[in-house]
Amino acid sequence: MYNKIIIKGLRLKAYHGVNPEEKIDGQMFELDITTLIDTVNADNTDDLENTVSYAKIIKTVRAVFTAESYNLIEYAANKVCVAILETYPSLKSVTVLLKKPEAPISADFDYVAVEETLTREEFEQRKV
Repeated sequence: MYNKIIIKGLRLKAYHGVNPEEKIDGQMFELDITTLIDTVNADNTDDLENTVSYAKIIKTVRAVFTAESYNLIEYAANKVCVAILETYPSLKSVTVLLKKPEAPISADFDYVAVEETLTREEFEQRKV
């Protein structure tokens, strides 16, 4: 049986973007993260050891997302996906919706965003 672990609306300040002010001042980003995991053992044991702690996923995301300054949110989303699958081998896939609500664009919008899905199979193929 597969379950999703969902983290919605994780807000982190980072310095991603191509404009100089984005690199200097930074801005808030919002991430929605969905992972797929086989939870047959957790379903039957009620033991945290048989799943992945969402608190640990958040710690991993925060570390990789704020460690460096990236030009593209596409690149940042990919770094988050890779870090999650690297750190938690029991996860079958991860989807990251990375929102940039303060993008320096002269327009009225809620946010601009990219969404990336990386499966365990795709991740393993990239490592070769």
